[in-house]
Amino acid sequence: VQLVESGGGLAQPGGSLRLSCATSGFPFDAYAIGWIRQAPGKEREWISCISARNVKPLHAASVMGRFTTHRDSARSTVALQMNSLKPEDTAVYYCAADIQGTCGSYSWRISNYNFWGQGTQVTVSS
Repeated sequence: VQLVESGGGLAQPGGSLRLSCATSGFPFDAYAIGWIRQAPGKEREWISCISARNVKPLHAASVMGRFTTHRDSARSTVALQMNSLKPEDTAVYYCAADIQGTCGSYSWRISNYNFWGQGTQVTVSS
């Protein structure tokens, strides 16, 4: 099982980045995919979930209206488009897979996620 994040880096406040999560080794179409981030000195924070059936994704209030999540079943990848970035978005961003396959009020629970990537660093600074 592999989840590999890419696309992180340095962005200016107000800028954009697009993260990608490439997956392999498990039935992608059966799993929901979440994005979770961890800022220095803080606990992991759930930020988005997209279901196995690609129903409208859910986003945390802290990123709603700025971040969007997209799923490509043909490529077994999930993208996180991040716009209007703020310094407080600085964190390591992880993608993770949830066998439940759906997203809901429970998606914020980090323990739901079965498989994790290694993370990609996003730094927002001028």
